[in-house]
Amino acid sequence: MGLYANFQISGSAISAQSLRLNTIASNMANAESVAASEEEAYRSRQTVFQSVMLDAQRPAEVGVRMLGVVESNEPVRSRYEPGHPLANEQGYVFTSNVDTVAEMVNMLSSSRAYQNNVEVLNTSKELLTRTLALGNN
Repeated sequence: MGLYANFQISGSAISAQSLRLNTIASNMANAESVAASEEEAYRSRQTVFQSVMLDAQRPAEVGVRMLGVVESNEPVRSRYEPGHPLANEQGYVFTSNVDTVAEMVNMLSSSRAYQNNVEVLNTSKELLTRTLALGNN
């Protein structure tokens, strides 16, 4: 595996973390949303990735692969607010199951992974540039 593979690996990881950050932002934006029923309530979403190792048959496929976005199976919360316009017949509104503290931790982790992969790209670029400069001397 050469320096060029570093670009592919880090590039795919940056794309994955970017998608993860967007999903976290969507969760945070909907954390306080309310709905009239349990089925309509926003459910937290999480990204699912797979690492792709170097394979002799497919050397171009290496890095991180996006498998999908899944909804949390945690129950949504209900709150008794009989005066709320979205309250059901029993007076309950349903709020999302987003855990804002967990989302903040995920955001910090994803942001750090993004930054680290940008640093890997920059270091790989620097090494490649220096290697090419050796041939000019």
